[in-house]
Parts: sequence; C-alpha cells; structure tokens
Amino acid sequence: MSAVPSAVPPRLVLATHNAHKIGELRSILAPVLPGLDPAAVVGARDVEAPEPVEDGVTFAENALLKARALAAFTGLPAVADDSGLSVDVLGGAPGIFSARWAGRHGDDRANLDLLLAQLSDIAPEHRGARFTCAAALVTPDGFEHVEMGHLVGSLATAPRGDGGFGYDPVLVPEGETRSCAELSPQEKNAISHRGQAFRALVPVIVRALGQ
Repeated sequence: MSAVPSAVPPRLVLATHNAHKIGELRSILAPVLPGLDPAAVVGARDVEAPEPVEDGVTFAENALLKARALAAFTGLPAVADDSGLSVDVLGGAPGIFSARWAGRHGDDRANLDLLLAQLSDIAPEHRGARFTCAAALVTPDGFEHVEMGHLVGSLATAPRGDGGFGYDPVLVPEGETRSCAELSPQEKNAISHRGQAFRALVPVIVRALGQ
C-alpha cells in the first residue's frame, strides 16, 4: 500500500475519489467519534487504490464489491456506497446505471437530458421516482454490513437549481416544491438517501473502530 500523505495514521478508508463524499462522512462521524482525527478518514485516491469493476446487479452488491476490494488492498475498515435514481415508469431504471445512463460515466448533463427526453410525455402524476443509496462497511477480518437509504419524490420537467450533482436538479422530494439542487447542503443532507444510509451505518463503524 502506498503511503498516505498525512501525519495521522488512517483508520478508515472510503471507496471514493470524491472529496465531497469524504467530507460528508467525516461530518457524520464527528459527533459520535469526537476523538477521531478527521485526517484518519481517507479516500481511495489517498491510498492509490485501484478501482474495482462494478459488476453487481444491485446497489448493495456494488457497494460491497468496492468496500471488499478496498479493505483487502489497505488492510483497513472500508466504507463504500453505491447510489442512483429509480424511476417508476421506467421500471426502476436507470438504477445502478444512473451514472452512465447516456453512455459515458459521470456525464451529468447528458444523463439528465436523456432522462427528461424519455419522460417528455409523462404526466406529472406519473413522474414518481426515488434516490437509493447502499452504504457498506467491510473490515479486513471479513465482517460485512450494509444499510440502505431512500429519498422519494417526483421528477420535474426541467433541471432546477445550481446545487448538488447528478440528478439532483430534477428530483423534487415529497413534501417539497424545490428540487434537491435548490436545497441548501444542510437541508439536503438531513433528508438525503446518502445521509440516511451513512447515519444508519455509523454505529456499526463505531464498533468496527473499537470506540
């Protein structure tokens, strides 16, 4: 394993190259692990871990694949998540293919444009959808645990808001008139699928770290 550029030894590694996700997990852990130095929670890029092939057929399977690979590579407890958007009238699609729905991984604008085109003639009452997140913890000794989170809502007919990422500009949560991209980060994290899944996973992480 490559050396982590930090004076604090890593204790938990998150299977992402996204600095936002690492910061989010650190903020969730901070209140329950006040003695855990934030620098002890690192991402896959920090340890130069290779990215595994995500060939699972569910969010949970893909989250576990990533966490297992990272735990094996680093010898540390590893957390991974897999998430996406499921649309009712599309039979749950794009689902696990959300990030590459338009053919190229991570092209948010193309994914949004394709999805909205596919739903262009769908009436508002039939535009139900949900975000789903599976958050997995895997430890080097083989312990595995998965928690799920969901954010139910409906799809707008055009992107709205400048915040968030992915499909946030088109999902309007139940009980809201604003899209996820129009919510503040605090408002979004309080109800988001990822926030739910990670908060549910925290007690398991605490036990895994021996706190």
